[in-house]
Amino acid sequence: MGVGSDHLCVRPAIFVSFVSGALSDRYNKKYLIIASDAVIAAATLALALLMPRLDSDTTVFYALLVVSIVRSAGSGVQIPAVASMIPVLVPAEHLMRFNGLNAALTSLVQFASPFAAGAFLTFSSLRSTLLLDVGTAVVGIGLLAFLLIPHEKRQTGGTSLFQEVKQGAVYALQNRWVGKMLMVHGFFIFLVVPAGFLATLFVARYYEESYAYMTIVEVVGFAGMSLGGVLMSTWGGFKKQVASLLAGMSAFGVLAIGMGLIDSFIVYLAFMAIYGIALTMVQTATMTLLQQRTDANMQGRVFAFLNIMYSGALPLGMALFGPLSDVVSMRALMVLSGALLMLLVFKLRFDRQFYSSSSSTMLS
Repeated sequence: MGVGSDHLCVRPAIFVSFVSGALSDRYNKKYLIIASDAVIAAATLALALLMPRLDSDTTVFYALLVVSIVRSAGSGVQIPAVASMIPVLVPAEHLMRFNGLNAALTSLVQFASPFAAGAFLTFSSLRSTLLLDVGTAVVGIGLLAFLLIPHEKRQTGGTSLFQEVKQGAVYALQNRWVGKMLMVHGFFIFLVVPAGFLATLFVARYYEESYAYMTIVEVVGFAGMSLGGVLMSTWGGFKKQVASLLAGMSAFGVLAIGMGLIDSFIVYLAFMAIYGIALTMVQTATMTLLQQRTDANMQGRVFAFLNIMYSGALPLGMALFGPLSDVVSMRALMVLSGALLMLLVFKLRFDRQFYSSSSSTMLS
């Protein structure tokens, strides 16, 4: 039930992303973010108010599942809107640093949130925790409402929303660099599943099946991601930003092979920390390159497609490598995925159109 519910909660974000990108390109991004946050907060508040009337654990579970689906759909609206709003606020020369700082803060919040929620639940109730979530949403909406964000109203010429989605898909196909970047991101997410997203399973099988070991791995991974964000925000990456992307992907490949071959848990943790840094390098470089190389009136749709690639490639990788790890050595899967990543990097490095630092070579 847990795996099924996770997949069920991912699907709304995928489906919503098909239209949310077009909405982001058409309407005021700030209002879209506020509206999606308000809907999520309203669903959470409704659950909190209904909690006393939910008389069984099964009912509570399905109520939480419904709210999770609403939250997933809301994130499908927010992700392309936020990603395409950043270039409006941040000068182009500082995009890499800003995205690095954003990645560091995101990793820190993702790491700290379960601990904060657990601590709050220890001294309070689920209903109070939900109400706290609603309160923080109200504060966030209030802060964003007072933030002045430039918005240029675009003439749609009577084009329907679904026609704009189609135009976005055509743009991604015709703009060879953008289309290739989206495909590369999907392959990358798919190939990092064995060494990255199945890390706790690997530790349980090959080192020690204990909560302490698995927790340490998660902590080290998040610490590496946060450190990677700090690194990118201060360093800013290589002058040729595609090189930052390929460096991060290369590190992933080498580390995946190394983690599959070594037997020392301490060395594995060191590799996992660097792995986290490399992940943030790839995410930051991908975001920055797409922000710089995508036409402003298409960015919402392109980042929606990027979210679709992530939300599709991750469950696909889990669905393949998860069961496969029961019949094939996980070490072999990690080495294989790392080798395939290195081959992908090698191909991209000698792809003149992809590696070019000029945006004039993007169109076919």
